[in-house]
Amino acid sequence: MSHLDPHGTRVVLAHGGGGQLTESLIQDAVLPRLANPLLDPLDDSALLPTDGPVAFTTDSYVVQPLEFPGGDIGRLAVCGTVNDLAVCGARPGWLSLGLIIEEGLELDILRRILSSVASTAEEAGVHVVTGDTKVVARGQADGLYINTAGVGALRPGITLRADRCRPGDAILINGSIADHGMAVMLQREGGSQIESDLESDVAPLGDLVEALLEAVPETRFLRDATRGGLAGVAADLAAHSGYRVELDQESIPVRPATEYAADMLGFDPLTVANEGKVVAVVPGDDAERAVAVLRDHERGREAAVIGRIADERDGLCELLTYVGGRRVVQKPYGEDLPRIC
Repeated sequence: MSHLDPHGTRVVLAHGGGGQLTESLIQDAVLPRLANPLLDPLDDSALLPTDGPVAFTTDSYVVQPLEFPGGDIGRLAVCGTVNDLAVCGARPGWLSLGLIIEEGLELDILRRILSSVASTAEEAGVHVVTGDTKVVARGQADGLYINTAGVGALRPGITLRADRCRPGDAILINGSIADHGMAVMLQREGGSQIESDLESDVAPLGDLVEALLEAVPETRFLRDATRGGLAGVAADLAAHSGYRVELDQESIPVRPATEYAADMLGFDPLTVANEGKVVAVVPGDDAERAVAVLRDHERGREAAVIGRIADERDGLCELLTYVGGRRVVQKPYGEDLPRIC
């Protein structure tokens, strides 16, 4: 049985063999979208023009479906890695791109996703400088998996750790939570049968973080609230700082459509993944200035103070509820929403 696509519209196993078809795939699908002086030599490694210490991170993306309202796996891969660098206090600069492609994937889908990688990288101010392509047999990769690694130069004088937090510090977020997870789940569960204008919040946050750190250099802690959602970040913050973390439910921004979708599907918005939200801890006296800086950026229009670091040294996270009660917030036990990032 032939493994070649006679119409040239789909990826075949031979595209991953390292020969002429591999070169053809790179020349047709990759370079027209991602070409730059550091990538163009197509060497095994990229030589990066760095001075001083750098941050380095890597992540893999297995989201289903590959394309969803507000984004796709390509935009997700760039943003996820860029944001991980930014919240470490680094200026994102360079990415690697590893593609694991399932035999039979439509080439037009691959081209769209690579175009999305290119446009998102340009938006984030980073370059894809090296990568790898593998093709696996049908049924082994759900169409496409992506791995990205990122490198960024560390900003001098910036230290972002939970153990720097102190009582009275304010906890901020740059906008509404749970949009990404609910947008992907609605698309996956209902497809075209569920009408909703809900879109993923997937976005690069490097510029937003840069503005915050310039305005409030004493920022204590930053974390992007991806898997585990706001609950996961807040619980980690409490555990690693040693102080009690108090979240104010009434102050946490949640879009009505997102809240409705979460109720319908049985999820708590606090535990749902985001891909364009950063949680920040700043000194209490700097909270008003920090919120103003975030709201001045297009990715932070709905920024709000959502909690505080309390005096108690018990490492607990509590939610102050709408009705005035309190409940302990914990990290999700497992992955409530698999394959959303």
